[in-house]
Order: sequence, then C-alpha cells, then structure tokens
Amino acid sequence: MPDEDISSAKRPATVLAGPYGHPFHPIAVTIPIGAWIASLVFDIIGLVSANPEPFAIGSRVLIVIGLLGSIAAIFFGVLDYLRIPDRTQASSTATFHMGLNITVCGAYAVQLFFRSTTDEIPLGAFVVSILSLLILSISGWLGGKLSYRYGVRVASEAKQAEAFRVE
Repeated sequence: MPDEDISSAKRPATVLAGPYGHPFHPIAVTIPIGAWIASLVFDIIGLVSANPEPFAIGSRVLIVIGLLGSIAAIFFGVLDYLRIPDRTQASSTATFHMGLNITVCGAYAVQLFFRSTTDEIPLGAFVVSILSLLILSISGWLGGKLSYRYGVRVASEAKQAEAFRVE
C-alpha cells in the first residue's frame, strides 16, 4: 500500500471526526458500552430482587441511553471509516467491526420493544443482552486492532516519537 494511503487513514475526513491523532469515535463508544453494561447489571439485580420493577425500568432507560449514544458513535465511526482505503485488511476489519456494531444496536432495539410490555426482566431479553455484550466485546477487539495494529486515525510514528525525545 502506498504511504499516502496510510497517511490518509490517519487524517480526519472532516474536523467533525476529531483532530489529527485524536478521533472522537473512541470517546463516543464509551456511552453505549457503559450504558449497556449497566443495563445488564440492572437485569441481574432485577432477576434476584423481590421487586424487579425499578430495575426493569432502569435497564430500559439505560438501553435507550445506549441506543442514543450509539448514534454519535456510528456517526464518528463512519467518518473514520471513509478514510480507510478500499480492499485492504484495515477496510475488511472495519467493515466487520461496523457490521457487528449494527447487529448489537439492532438487538438492543428489539430488546427494548419486548421489554416495554413488562415491568419484569424478560429472561429472553436478558440472554440477548449477554450475547449482545459478547458480540460487542469482539467488535471492540476489532476496533482496537484498527487503532493499535493498523494505526487508523492514530498519529504517525514520527509524530509519536516527538513525545519520547529527551530534552
């Protein structure tokens, strides 16, 4: 791959994606990840609680927060995705990463629908939540591969070396 393709994948598509070497996508993903993990914790507590209703409501609210937060994560992720040259290992990894994340968002949207009809923790939705977080973990690993192995949206090695010069 020519050096200009590598350099292109490190630069933002637009200022909206975050400055050079500091993309907004990794920051935005913390909202859905955190909300969905907290939702699972609420599910577990609700399943063992004598009164599951407040935990079921809390879990639904957290799922909504995660879905709303995923809009920002998807937006910034697509901006970064647009900079990756086609037909490369990085683009294949990014496409799979995106597909997994869309699957997880869809699973949470479906769960939200089924959870809206009850004030308990539906066992099926609980299982789907666990599976969704497992898929999200795989996707996160792929996102780390994109950043740490392929250097997508990471500053160049020459730029990074500046931080290690002894003055």
